[in-house]
Parts: sequence; C-alpha cells; structure tokens
Amino acid sequence: MAEPRIITLGCRLNGYESDVMRAHAAAAALDDSTIIVNTCAVTAEAVRQATQAIRRLRRENPSARIIVTGCAAQIEPERFAALSEVDHVIGNAEKMRAETFAGLSTAGSERVQVDDIMSVRETAGHLIDGFGSRTRAFVQIQNGCDHRCTFCIIPFGRGPSRSVPAGEIVAHVRRVVERGCREVVLTGVDITSYGADLPGKPMLGELLRKILKLVPELERLRLSSIDQVEADEQLLRAIAEEERLMPHLHLSLQAGDDMILKRMKRRHTRDDAVTFCAKVKRLRPDTVFGADLIAGFPTETDAMFESSLSVVDDCNLTYLHVFPFSPRQGTPAARMPQVERAIVKERAAQLRNKGATALTRFLEGHAGNEVELLVEKGNIGRTRQFAEMRVPAAVPPGAMVRARISGRDGVRLAGEVMA
Repeated sequence: MAEPRIITLGCRLNGYESDVMRAHAAAAALDDSTIIVNTCAVTAEAVRQATQAIRRLRRENPSARIIVTGCAAQIEPERFAALSEVDHVIGNAEKMRAETFAGLSTAGSERVQVDDIMSVRETAGHLIDGFGSRTRAFVQIQNGCDHRCTFCIIPFGRGPSRSVPAGEIVAHVRRVVERGCREVVLTGVDITSYGADLPGKPMLGELLRKILKLVPELERLRLSSIDQVEADEQLLRAIAEEERLMPHLHLSLQAGDDMILKRMKRRHTRDDAVTFCAKVKRLRPDTVFGADLIAGFPTETDAMFESSLSVVDDCNLTYLHVFPFSPRQGTPAARMPQVERAIVKERAAQLRNKGATALTRFLEGHAGNEVELLVEKGNIGRTRQFAEMRVPAAVPPGAMVRARISGRDGVRLAGEVMA
C-alpha cells in the first residue's frame, strides 16, 4: 500500500517530525489518498505560502484527504479550519502521537485536534532512526523555547523548552550509527537551553561529551544551531578538545547592532557575539561560522544596518541565512514602526551579497588543501566544515574519502578523490 504524501515546510525539526508522522500514518493504514501538510509559522509569509500550498494541493487532488499540522496550524487552528480545502487540523503535540493517526483512520475522527501546547512537558517517546540520509542522521534532543524575542511566534507553536533525557539520546545515536550513519546532527528549537528541565540540569556540553564517550563508533557529531550566549564552558571545552565534534557552528545572531538586538529582546550584545567567535577561533582555529540575520527589523536605520553588515566580517561568518523582516501578527515587533518594504528587500539583498562574497572567499582559500569528505549522493559530499564538494567520479554514498581541492564550482568546492 502506498504511503500518505507529506509536504514539509520550514525547519529541519519539521522534517524530522514529518518522518515520525510518516511512520504513524503507515501504521494506521493511511494511504496515498491522504496528504499531510506540515506547516511553518516563522513569518507571515510562511503562513501565506502554506495556505497557497493547501489550495494548490486541493485543486490538483480534488478527492484527497488533506490534513494540516505544524506550527501555523498550532498557532492559528481557526484559520486553517476555515479553509474548505482542509479536512483535518492537528496540533504539534498531537502530530507526534500514534493514537492521533489511528483515530484519523476512522470515519468519526474530530476535524480539529489542537490542545494547549504550553501544557506539554515531554518531548521523548517518538525518537526515530530514519530522518536524514544513510550517511547523516538528525537526532532531536530538545523542543520548545522559553525565550520571548519580539519578532518570534515560534514559542507559541512549540511550547516550553523541554529536553530528551541523555540516556535516550545516547541509545538513539547508537542505533543510527549501527544502521550505518557516520554523522549525527543534534537538532531542536533551542538546543543550547538543553537540560534545564532535567534532573541535575545537565548542559549541552555535558551531553556532547557523553555521546562521544559512549558511542566511540560515531565518526562525526555536528550541532544544528546554537544561541552563543548560552554556550557553557563544557561546550567550549568540547569544541576545543573533541576532534569528532565538527568545526562548524551556526549562530542565532539575528542582528549586529546593539539597539536592534535590545528591541529584538535578544540576550547578547554585538560585542558578545564578536568575542565569542574570536574565543572559539582561538580554541579551534579551523572553526567555520554560519549565522541567521534579519534585515529591516522595525526602527532599523541605515547606520544600524551597517552594523549588521559589518558583523559578517567581525565575526568571520561564512554561511549566512538572511531573512527580510516580515511582521508576524501577535508579536511585539509587528506593533513597532516598520521599515519600508522596498528598503527591507534591498537590505536583505545587500546581506545576501555580503554572504556570497564571504563564502566565495572561504572556498577559494582552500585550493590545494586535502580534506576528509563524507559522500552523500553520487559525487557530492561535505567536508568537516560543512562545505559541499563535488568530485568527478561517483563514490558510494556513505564513503569517507580523502580529497584534494582544486578550486570551486559555484557555491561548492571542486576536487579529486585521492588514491
């Protein structure tokens, strides 16, 4: 029997959870007449795109059963329930439960099943071994967020921060490694808040040490995204000392101007970010940084934007995720004086150009170097610093090879596998 079709919008955590739903739906005997849309709510544009996708899916599949879930469905269930194209709306907690899909396989299931996400206190019980490729697996260690950044609606879609106990994470990592994965990526909504809700309050650095010690067969461990202001001393020591922890950190910076950071209700200053990156570089000189940056936040002046533009150089950033600010109803930032949309778009374009220049400089600076390459598919793999690399000859997925860099191929490195 063919499986339900799942449309995943948004973050990697949504992708992980889509695989959980796929397993639950298959067990409930839901077939390909069912379409599940796992929505994102990070911006108003993301919600608009989700609505458009649902309407398009209905036009293309008039007899399908369409189930909508994810952060947008959790935050605005009434919005999606009002769409004639939608058969069922389920919340973020409900989508993780096998019994939800067992109920959806019956004729009398409720049309809207969305409970109070703020009452959810656990996040384990649905760990799966299948998300990612055979070479890389994503492991959820945490969900939810206790912070209230003025631009962000996600805490109301994900609920409070809650951590998976370390023993369950270690067992999960061991299973995916035994299945053949050579790299594990730890993921969540706010992974540097890990452990605050667990007995003894273990922190992220302690968890990393435990994974690497208890699963010696794991060749690569990577972090998805961190809030650098929450980085604990054990995390910094692990960065400095653990060779199997990859030298690539993606930072939740959001801006490079102190007044904008204050109005965002972030917990770091520009100097905090610059100092953190410099400290990590001293501890682990080969570390490469990525970052999230928002362009055109309310009240942002030209001078404030220049501070964000220059933080790319001052923090030695290589990989940028740039977001043009989009006011999200229900957030304090939506009520602040807005920057003109044309200016927002122009600033986002400048940040992206700055990021493209930084990436090009990084790639071209590696010509002639030898690297360890984990091949993902065909002739494409990733280095330890997360750079994609193309080699001429096809190599089996999952192979770990030595390669020599000859230059770059667009936004990828190019080179040859060494004998």
